[in-house]
Amino acid sequence: MSEKETSERPTWTPPILRGDRMEAGLRLLELDVRRRLDGLLQGNHLGLVPGPGTEPGEARPYQPGDDVRRMDWAVTARTTVPHIRETVADRELETWLAIDLSPSLDFGTAACEKRDLVVAATAAVAHLTRGGGNRIGAVISTGKDTVRVPARGGLAYARGLIRKVAETPSAPEGTAGDLATLIEQLRRPPRRRGLAVVISDFLGDVDWQRALRGLSARHDLIAIEVLDPRDIDLPEVGTVVLSDPETGRQREVHATPLLRREFAAAAAQHRADVAAAIRRAGAGHLVLRTDSDWVADTVRFVVARKRGWSGGGAA
Repeated sequence: MSEKETSERPTWTPPILRGDRMEAGLRLLELDVRRRLDGLLQGNHLGLVPGPGTEPGEARPYQPGDDVRRMDWAVTARTTVPHIRETVADRELETWLAIDLSPSLDFGTAACEKRDLVVAATAAVAHLTRGGGNRIGAVISTGKDTVRVPARGGLAYARGLIRKVAETPSAPEGTAGDLATLIEQLRRPPRRRGLAVVISDFLGDVDWQRALRGLSARHDLIAIEVLDPRDIDLPEVGTVVLSDPETGRQREVHATPLLRREFAAAAAQHRADVAAAIRRAGAGHLVLRTDSDWVADTVRFVVARKRGWSGGGAA
């Protein structure tokens, strides 16, 4: 990327994390997270897990509005009155990230690549959940290779994890990602209840739905969807070569108004299917775009999530 292109990048764009810019970019990214997020997201685990906790507590009678997933069927059967099991706040939080770095993420037509947003999202989660004995780990997949980073605590370890994601080599074009298998890596072996975060563009088949629901059954879950404008619509550019980075297939097409409408409709339907699958899994859904301020989008997501837990509306 040239100096001219760098100077034209919007101020909210994630820093460049490649080559000799890696070290400075990582420092700048950490400063961005702390400066723009820390003061806004005060509270237990900075609002990423705004609920009352995950450790089992006492049972009490069910009340309208209670989460039916916390129903205590043993007590309900014994008393013939619906009961839910209260939970108590955890003193320590263990966070696991499933990070998709398959070739479709090495793409961007706006202010940055989708891969840059994956690293930024990792940094936000890592810095906002650290401290107080909290631990963070990750499973990183490029489609070709999968790397497991054990969960540990401390600022130095969080920085090392972010660097690991940023320095992960891209897989060769034509390598297919497998999001369902990546999510399963967080389920098995079973881990202590905590926070699970899945970061991906969720392109392709939605065959990961079952794995996501299984993950949600044990953990608080957040799905971070990373998008580029060209994932959603075709530009009016005449003849264009479309390439699928995960199969290597290419096709030259003429972007007629009809083709552009059909592409936009198919993309919108896929996005709706992804959103519905995430919602059915009971996960929070954060969308980050390469043409939008990722920090502002993150703040809006967390504020809505807090409001939902406090009874002010759904996140």
